[in-house]
Amino acid sequence: MLSTPLQTGVPPIPVPEDLLASGGALVDVVVFAAVTVAVYLLARATVFPLAVRAVRSRNRNNPTIQSATETYLAVLLAAMATVAGMLAAGYGAVFSESALLIAALTFAVGTAGRDVLGSLVSGLFLVADPDFNVGDWIRWSGGEGVVEAVDFRVTRIRTLDYETLTVPNTELTGNTITRPYGRDRFRVTETVHLAYDDDIDRARELIVEAAEAEPRALPDPAPEARVADLGEGTVALRAEFLVREPADGDLLGIRSRFRARVIDRFEEAGITLGPASDRELSGHVGVTVADGDGNRGAGGDRGGDEDRGSDGATGPAE
Repeated sequence: MLSTPLQTGVPPIPVPEDLLASGGALVDVVVFAAVTVAVYLLARATVFPLAVRAVRSRNRNNPTIQSATETYLAVLLAAMATVAGMLAAGYGAVFSESALLIAALTFAVGTAGRDVLGSLVSGLFLVADPDFNVGDWIRWSGGEGVVEAVDFRVTRIRTLDYETLTVPNTELTGNTITRPYGRDRFRVTETVHLAYDDDIDRARELIVEAAEAEPRALPDPAPEARVADLGEGTVALRAEFLVREPADGDLLGIRSRFRARVIDRFEEAGITLGPASDRELSGHVGVTVADGDGNRGAGGDRGGDEDRGSDGATGPAE
């Protein structure tokens, strides 16, 4: 007697191909994200501190390179981690099979982001410039201030009023930059005005004494006071003296102390500081007198019905 074998189990459920494709794409995305994050964190924990430590040890007096190394290295590691994630997820064919597409995208990004890329390249040049560092006081056509940071697109500058300026890097690389306090000395120049009848030689001596009394003034070359200009009513004397370490000193305080000493010494010597100039005026002056009715007469003449007494008062004619 033939027996029919019993079939046990549940027959497989057919899975749509679209669902399989979606699941595979989701797995690829998960792999891409996981590998990218893992590679970046690993590089951040190993490569990043070693590179930063090496740069700091060789550039202890250049905080600009130290800050820029941390910023640019972080971006480089992120780009490398992204490439590693794409290769692990099977997206590597994009680099080989879509060369034309990549070239077109590169051209489009380069055209649209020309200013951004220009600022990025300019930032690299600023970082590599040994005479441009964080903490330097710079002056350019758009203003002046202390460099606080050099970012990808802009350089942050703090003004004397503690305002923060974000200046495009291209503006700094395309214009002349002056570092007035970039050396170990700085020339302070002040102008003092005197009257012609004052003792000019004595005033020059007092100005030199006021400059020599400044603790940060350098003895060599010695402070000087020269006759700078002969004005209509005053003589201009220009004081010049050098101070040391201008970047670390308070130049406003130095100028203020010097001016105060000049004022005190001039007062003791009886020298007039900044006298008012005498001016001769020529011309005619007219006077208009209004009567009680509001009528006006030139030169005080109010008509024939009134005459003027000897005391200057006016009254009715008798």
